[in-house]
Amino acid sequence: ADFPILTARLAGGKPLTYLDSGASAQKPRVVIEAVSDCYAGYYANVHRSKSSLGMRVTEAIEAAREKVRGLLNAERVEEVVFTPGTTASINLVADTWGRANVGAGDEIVVSLLEHHANLVPWQRLATDVGATLRFLELTADGEIDPAKIGDVVGPNTKLVAVTALSNVLGSVTPVAEIVAAARAVEAKVLLDAAQSVPHTPTDVRALDVDFCVFSGHKLYGPSGVGVLYGKYDLLEAMPPWQGGGNMIERVYDDRSTWAPPPAKFEAGTPAIAEIIGLGAAVDYVEGLGLEAIAAHEADLTRYAYEELSKVPGVTIHGPPGDRRGAMVAFTLEGAAAEDLNFLLDRAGIAVRHGHHCAMPLHDRLGVSASLRASFGLYNTRDDVDLLVKTLVAARKRLRLD
Repeated sequence: ADFPILTARLAGGKPLTYLDSGASAQKPRVVIEAVSDCYAGYYANVHRSKSSLGMRVTEAIEAAREKVRGLLNAERVEEVVFTPGTTASINLVADTWGRANVGAGDEIVVSLLEHHANLVPWQRLATDVGATLRFLELTADGEIDPAKIGDVVGPNTKLVAVTALSNVLGSVTPVAEIVAAARAVEAKVLLDAAQSVPHTPTDVRALDVDFCVFSGHKLYGPSGVGVLYGKYDLLEAMPPWQGGGNMIERVYDDRSTWAPPPAKFEAGTPAIAEIIGLGAAVDYVEGLGLEAIAAHEADLTRYAYEELSKVPGVTIHGPPGDRRGAMVAFTLEGAAAEDLNFLLDRAGIAVRHGHHCAMPLHDRLGVSASLRASFGLYNTRDDVDLLVKTLVAARKRLRLD
């Protein structure tokens, strides 16, 4: 009931069964109202004015920054940089820290689980500077093999950039083992937490990662805003990403000096209302409790894995239901993912089909596309039952029985 869109009706009067939170989560009323209240009641530019509106907006932005710091348990609020999203956060690190620290003969370690956003920037960097990409080994279930991390992370490794949770298989990354291997060779670690932050507590100090990135829109917040967490000494040493207003200390006619982090990386006018909305989203999930959310979704994921496994012809990709995040990607023998998506949509069920911005992983799976049902805190077993019932009906419609 907190999510207006989930009580609305689709064309034809069908209720919406939303199973696509892995792509983007729906927004609770408190987030919608926070964005609306900003635009309707106190919008002004941030960090620019001492007017009452300007000061109120600046206070709201910095309050949101502190909320994100608390969400991640970062040591300093200055370690929280607002960006347009996860993709921008990763590109920021690649174009600043990466170009200053990675050179010819160095290695960047990733995995085949990565979303294109955590692969393509490193491909570009490696090509431009003469570095090499290396890939962590996967098990038969599509999990990073902890026993083989040391075979890949070695003396030439400068950075390990990995997802915390596969956006296709739901595989949970062994972060502690990866960080330990990186520390042994003095490499840095970037954690793509876009899929994990909305579902489970994230403590960047306990994990000891150097960078952590996520997007607001997957955390029940607005689109257009994301977060880069970086250890302060790293952010301080990194060159700026973009030039413009707010990121400067002093501009002369022939040179400039930079403001300290996070301002150094926040050139121009940010997504003001969206950042405030992200702060409201953090309040919302923390009010429910991330531990409670994780427990609810774990139960739902196990149930979905069990029930989908009973549908003839279904192949579920990835680890078992008790070792995965809140999603299930699958294929149905004899049916194209796009056709199934169409039939599910006619029943009011929103899922995602395709390669999910993970083409190399689908190549490894031997399929061109899959269907993915991904869960949020608002989903129930009834949603899973409807998905399974509709898939069974689709088999008959497609004459697969």
